[in-house]
Amino acid sequence: MLLSSVKKGFMVGLKTTWTLGKIIFPVTLIVAMLQYTPVLPWIIKLLTPVMKLIGLSGDAAIPLVLGNFLNLYAGIGAILSLDFSVKEVFILAVMMSFSHNLFIESGVAMKAGVKLWVILTTRLGLAFVSAAVINLVWSGGSEPAKYGLIEAKAAPADTFAGMFLEGLEKAGLGILQLAMIVVPLMVVIQILKDLQWLQKFSKMMAPITRSLGMKENTSTTMAAGLVFGLAYGAGVMIQAVEEDGVSKKDVTLAFIFLVACHAVVEDTLIFVPLGIPVWPLFLIRLGVAVALTLIVGTIWQRTGLIQRKETING
Repeated sequence: MLLSSVKKGFMVGLKTTWTLGKIIFPVTLIVAMLQYTPVLPWIIKLLTPVMKLIGLSGDAAIPLVLGNFLNLYAGIGAILSLDFSVKEVFILAVMMSFSHNLFIESGVAMKAGVKLWVILTTRLGLAFVSAAVINLVWSGGSEPAKYGLIEAKAAPADTFAGMFLEGLEKAGLGILQLAMIVVPLMVVIQILKDLQWLQKFSKMMAPITRSLGMKENTSTTMAAGLVFGLAYGAGVMIQAVEEDGVSKKDVTLAFIFLVACHAVVEDTLIFVPLGIPVWPLFLIRLGVAVALTLIVGTIWQRTGLIQRKETING
């Protein structure tokens, strides 16, 4: 039985990797190539006036654009190469924790059935609203930020072939990393399903998922997203939608929670080299995720109740 579970989970993992890889590979390749075009500098110039509104210098647009176009590592690498105040670095960290790797993570969320406008509105909205609030509330943090030791960057490619190979390398490594996480994850989940441990776990998580307005069958996805990240959580969600009949409402609520708070360990610890306090960052993400999901779920439920009442009265 165990061998059968491993085999089934392995095949599901490969299928999920293929599904997500068709999004991740071309997007990573295209964005990596865009770094060597006037497109990113043009976007940065366009965003400079907006940066000033939330207490950031024009240079802050660089890590934000790279973080959203590529990933958190690219955004943090840009921060480490520029001079910012402690307050600016914290604001950037909060913004990028809500909104990063926008194209790929939005793509996989859409694959799971979430509307694009919901993803973009939630992620970008949380990023800029949180930045504005922190800028207004926090009066300190004006001292220069001190970063830890960082590795020297490799020299940028200077030929088209070099740029293309660099893009292929990044895209290939992205798929490999995806497979290394998704395939074992799917094997473990399949074993847990076959041993009926997943049902027990769902029952334990039921009060939490219900309090957030979702059914029990979303608990596995929530856990995967919180631990492994939005892209990898999406792999579990795609499988859950196909096999467990997760409703569109629950899919949307789960992703609203996860876009605000996913990969809480990795995405929090990754900011440690920036020298900022990470506990406030973690608590902000978790608190906003819970509050936003509760608000949306409550509005959704009340709207549904109103519609049902109107149907009954009619």
